[in-house]
Amino acid sequence: MSLLDRLRNEARDLFEMVLVPGLAAVLPWQLCYRIFRRIARWDLLYTPECQAALQHATERGWVRGDPAAWLAACRLVTLVDNADYFLSRFRSNRWMGRHLDVTGAWPAPGEAAILCTFHWGAGMWALRHAGSRGDTAHALVAPHLRANFPGRAVRYFYYGARNRENTRALGTEPIEATALPRTILRALRSNQQIMAAVDVPSDQAAASEPITLIGMPARVPRGLFRIAAQAQVQ
Repeated sequence: MSLLDRLRNEARDLFEMVLVPGLAAVLPWQLCYRIFRRIARWDLLYTPECQAALQHATERGWVRGDPAAWLAACRLVTLVDNADYFLSRFRSNRWMGRHLDVTGAWPAPGEAAILCTFHWGAGMWALRHAGSRGDTAHALVAPHLRANFPGRAVRYFYYGARNRENTRALGTEPIEATALPRTILRALRSNQQIMAAVDVPSDQAAASEPITLIGMPARVPRGLFRIAAQAQVQ
């Protein structure tokens, strides 16, 4: 990678992951969201990712109406996803209670369980909500290695900050996904809970199991089912 390409990538990551989403840390949310909606109309942010998502969705017949409107919605969702770090880091639980609708309930504190969430979408706020109850849930995380981010220092530090915020939100130390299964089993048998993001790409898991999720096919790492069966938890 040339120095010029490296600088372009770093500048793009800084703009898309820090500068624009970071407005959520300093502006009232209603105003910030209006700004985000306007910015998302422009072909300015997350262009390669959103174009790839549009192609993927079009092939499956999920795009109805104007593709430009679909792209704007995709950019907005991605922008809010990146802003979630700043909201979780700088907003209180009281703020969360005003702006989030919560449906259902977590397993009772002290009840062993595997809690399933996602890397994006409501993932970060799910951890905040679970942690606010004083639960003993440990996030199951992949090792954060600099080698996985060649030439992308901003991206590396941003994702590291997200991981640290997840730890702060839950109030417990994470467990690396590469840990021995007995480490996870020990936590479950001590009536603690494991928080796992189930949207791991199938090529990044040793084996995965096909399931139906929200009416669509998906794959979940098979190890989660094995551990749940061994620990006899839900």
